[in-house]
Parts: sequence; C-alpha cells; structure tokens
Amino acid sequence: MLGCLGLLSGLVAMSPGAAIAQTDSPPASVQRAIGILDEMIRVLDRMLAPRLPTPSGGEWVALFDGRSMGQWKRTEYSGGGDVRIDANLGGAPAIVVEPGATLSGIHYAGPVPTSDYEVALEFMKIEGHDFACGLTFPVGDSHATLVLGGWGGGTVGISSIDGMDASENETTTWIAFPEGKWFGVRMRVTARRLQAWLDDRQIVDVGIEGRRISLRHGEISRSTPLGLATYQTRAAYRNIRLRKL
Repeated sequence: MLGCLGLLSGLVAMSPGAAIAQTDSPPASVQRAIGILDEMIRVLDRMLAPRLPTPSGGEWVALFDGRSMGQWKRTEYSGGGDVRIDANLGGAPAIVVEPGATLSGIHYAGPVPTSDYEVALEFMKIEGHDFACGLTFPVGDSHATLVLGGWGGGTVGISSIDGMDASENETTTWIAFPEGKWFGVRMRVTARRLQAWLDDRQIVDVGIEGRRISLRHGEISRSTPLGLATYQTRAAYRNIRLRKL
C-alpha cells in the first residue's frame, strides 16, 4: 500500500499539471488525469492515517466586521497593489486587493493560534490570470501557504512541505477559478495534519508529523502570521473568521 502511494505521488509530481509554473493551463485530458490521481492519493492517505477522533470546533470569531479594516493591514510587498473596502460587492461588504507588480495582499496583526484551529473565508477573483487567494497561516513554530489558483491560474496546494512547493508535492491539484464567482475555503491545522476544503469539497488532507513545513522563499513571508495574498490579480475577501478546535 505504501508503495502504491509513493508511485501515485511520483506520477502526480511528474505530470504536466504539476510543472505548469507560470505557463498556460494544462489540457482537459491532463486535468482529468491529475484529478483522478489526486483523489486516489487522498483516499490511500486517509486509509493509512491513524484513526483519530474528529476535533470539535469552538465558536467562530469574525476577523472582518464589514465596516473597517480592523486589525487587517496592507502587506508591504514590493510594488503591491492598493487595498480598500467595498461596502456592497455582490450583496455584502468585502476587502478588495488591487493587482500589483507581483504579490499584493493583507495580513492580520492580531493574535492567532499556532495549532488546533480553523480559519475560513470567502474569496473571489475579480480580474487576473493567477492566484486570487494565497492563505498564509501558522503551523506550530512555522508557517505555510494554501495556494488557490497559482502557476497560471489553476494550481492548488500547500507551499511548502519538505521544501516542495504547492506545484510539486502530494497536495498538488488543479481547479478552475472563474472570475466573478465567490468560493468558500476552510483551512484546519492540527499537530498531525493539514486539511482544507473548497466549498464542500476536501482539497487537502496530508499528514505533517516529522515533516518540514515552511514558506516559499520570497516576500510571502511578509504575510505572517495570517495573511491573504494575490499574484497580479484583483481579488476580494469577505466573511473571514477563525475558531479554535
């Protein structure tokens, strides 16, 4: 079983979809193959994982009140875009991040837990061809980023695990993020696993015991401890909240 898991991980890592850094999206046949392999890996990973009780969550705490930035600050990326509040974007207030030369975004200056918590939000790509949501979050004494739509607009995964980016580790998958559509994302962090959901679909479920969790090299470190970033893309965020497990 472990041999099968390693083989499937290798196939995904070597597939065109896992190496689309800053290129056009892979063809539909490759996207389907990546999705099938990714689902098989997740199923095998869950089968091999220890059977642990599902942690119960506490009350959600809103991190954006819809009226002001509060403890959210514009992240000082080189050439980063402006940040503003739109009082009625799609029927609700949202934080809008304008595109910049590369990264643009915001980070939360208040206290956040480092383990046994969930963070959730809704995001929308307004205009652009790369990721509209790079969610940076604490993992113990380190940090990681959930990339949603990077490397040309569709790559999803965690950066970084054992030095491998979201485009090259076992969390890699491909999802389309059309402009003008709201997506809900929820990230769960425990000492043993990282799990994430996009709307009602689980997109990440990976064990992290004994593994090296880190951020991708570069300015994304300015997003810590909790941040939201885009790459040359105009994006909006709303309903940002956090709860302890």
